[in-house]
Amino acid sequence: MGRAGARQARERGARGAETEGAGIRRYFTWKKLLGAFFGFCLLAMGAFYIVYLLVPVPSANAQATMQSNVYQYGNGKLLARTGEINREIVGLDKIPDEVEKAFVAAENKTFYQDSGVDFVGTARGLLKTLQGKGKQGGSTITQQYVKNYYLDQDQTVSRKLKELVISLKVDQRMDKNAILAGYMNTSYYGRGAYGIQAAARAYYGVDAEKLTLPQGAYLAALLQAPSQYDWAAAGETGRKLVKERWNYVLDNMVEEGWLDRSERAGQTFPVPQAPKAAPGMEGQTGYLVAAAKQELITQGVSEEDIDAGGWTITLNIDEKRQKELVEAVDKRLEDHLDRENDKVDATVQAGATSVDPKTGKVVALYGGVGATEHWMSNATRRDYQPASTFKPLVFATALENGAETQDGAGIGLNTIYDGTSRRPVEGSDTPFAPQNEDDRSYGPVTVQEAMNKSINSVFAQMIVDAGPAEVKKTALALGMKDDESFVEQPAMSLGTMGASTWDMAGVYATLDNHGKKVNPTIVKFAEHKDRTFVPDTPPIGERVISRETADTVTAALTGVVRNGSGHEASTSAYQAAGKTGTSENNKSAWFAGYTPELVTVVALFGEDTSTDKVKQVSLTGTANSGRANGGGFPARIWADYTLDALGGGSDARFDLDIAETAPAGPTATESPTEEPTATESPTEEPTETESPTEEPTRTRSPSTPTRTPTAPSPTETPTDDPTDGATGGATGGSTGGGDGGDPTGEPGDGGSGGSGGPGGPGDMKPPNP
Repeated sequence: MGRAGARQARERGARGAETEGAGIRRYFTWKKLLGAFFGFCLLAMGAFYIVYLLVPVPSANAQATMQSNVYQYGNGKLLARTGEINREIVGLDKIPDEVEKAFVAAENKTFYQDSGVDFVGTARGLLKTLQGKGKQGGSTITQQYVKNYYLDQDQTVSRKLKELVISLKVDQRMDKNAILAGYMNTSYYGRGAYGIQAAARAYYGVDAEKLTLPQGAYLAALLQAPSQYDWAAAGETGRKLVKERWNYVLDNMVEEGWLDRSERAGQTFPVPQAPKAAPGMEGQTGYLVAAAKQELITQGVSEEDIDAGGWTITLNIDEKRQKELVEAVDKRLEDHLDRENDKVDATVQAGATSVDPKTGKVVALYGGVGATEHWMSNATRRDYQPASTFKPLVFATALENGAETQDGAGIGLNTIYDGTSRRPVEGSDTPFAPQNEDDRSYGPVTVQEAMNKSINSVFAQMIVDAGPAEVKKTALALGMKDDESFVEQPAMSLGTMGASTWDMAGVYATLDNHGKKVNPTIVKFAEHKDRTFVPDTPPIGERVISRETADTVTAALTGVVRNGSGHEASTSAYQAAGKTGTSENNKSAWFAGYTPELVTVVALFGEDTSTDKVKQVSLTGTANSGRANGGGFPARIWADYTLDALGGGSDARFDLDIAETAPAGPTATESPTEEPTATESPTEEPTETESPTEEPTRTRSPSTPTRTPTAPSPTETPTDDPTDGATGGATGGSTGGGDGGDPTGEPGDGGSGGSGGPGGPGDMKPPNP
């Protein structure tokens, strides 16, 4: 090809290129490109609108609504938090305005004006997400609230789109203040704290309403990187960064006109407190929390409502008295036990409940060695017998109903009864002939002396005189609980039913309160953002027995402390009344006592915890001191605690209106010429004693309480437990007799030699005083 041909070829190629370019320009003109762009935008807007219509505002996610329950002492000091999430939701009215503004300044200065969405920031976040660069900022407060409350923390395109749509809807439907409150309450601040209230507690040890501006600005700055910015854990770089962000927050507040520049200059960085472990359920805390929760449930708050969280529950527990009760148990019991090497000591469980008789407030409670070691509260359990602490209720029933002896004489403090051991009761269809402690016979005694020495035979006859059904009625009115063990028969006089220290504290508080019902109450008040707890049962109820009856029983019980089995509680530092009790085979030992200002019931229980099933065992041999009766360890614990709880003593005295009844029956100088015969030798089954001489004695003055112990004398170990029996051994027949048992269990060991009868408790080995 010559030069002319080459030139023609180039010209044809150029013309072809021009033609091709013209064709492309025909399809991609600026107008067409602009139209395509707008078309795409319209399509995107349409698609977004469809998404907007299709994506609803969902229900809150489970974690967002979970809160902890806050339990407080009566003085408002934190006792414990419970729940999986350490959160306590508070309204903006509980948060200082300057702290609110600090959060807005930190996260979203245009919060009050924007539509709830930062489109540029969201687009940037979407791009970073598509590039796999993880979590990115740029969200508004509304978007962060939506993410925390409605969605989750996943970094996906679909989740970001949902966040965008829901944020627009939430901003339209919700008030800005509500959104801000939701954001502050759902955000995570580190240290296990969710929400501003938990964060304020965790970092500064105060409630949110007590936060200062510098503290609030730190918590607002913290949200960007809680772990990195926690002052206690941060390195040099982290501390530098969080200080810079703290300054950034305050500067933004000045810029927005929320903080005066001169005031800003005076702010100093508020170093947070060192981290503290959240209060757990160790020690007595678990018992207190469980008792409070149970009371709320009993009073009508569902367990589901409580477990959902959000409650602030203030207890009546007096922090000082609670500490003093624990110290008394430690000093007078635990310090004397060898739980690791002594099999008896390992079984000892202590429980106590202390109540203000004028208000019904449970001011202290001892549930055991620790809720994490022994889950069942010894203060509220009802599986042990209260023993002779029940005897005052027999006397109260006789007084209240004007009961008479078998001779037709009225019953009062000076009424004479026959205190012969194993004396068969008269006037009962159910035979019963209990032996006294050490099988001792007293002959004619007054009711006062019988109460002092807790003479079983006297109260067995008195319950027949008053009527077992009437006695049970009185006991339930005073605060005891009914169950299958509460059997209406003469053996009931020895306290053979189940009861708790809580129950008996209510009973004795009612006596202390002159017969007006006292319902022990551990919850002072409970508040939730949606409701306030109002108890259905008032702490102080109506009169259940007359003042004269209650006061006469109190007078009798002051004698028990002065001159009887409760002498370990006697002191010139305060006036006291009380009753001891030791159940059959020494499985439980009680002291129920009170002053005009305070009622406390202390009990020991023998419990073998080596198996899953609770087994009651004897307390005999506790701390190598023989029988652990109610006048021993329980009375000493009671005395130490009461002295401290009353601030070293009290001048208060019982104001008593006492019933007087003339003596009746055999005179005090008479003595029975012959004791009733018994087929069993008293020495074959020794009973637990509660003799004052067996326990260390002490003297105490208001100024310097002292204790001068004497060596306890060992006593004979009781034989194996008698067979429990609902009917016991029959005494029917002229000579029939036998050893019955607890009248609530299996049939007892019947007697021989008589024609028998339907069977009664027989010569049941009795609970001791």
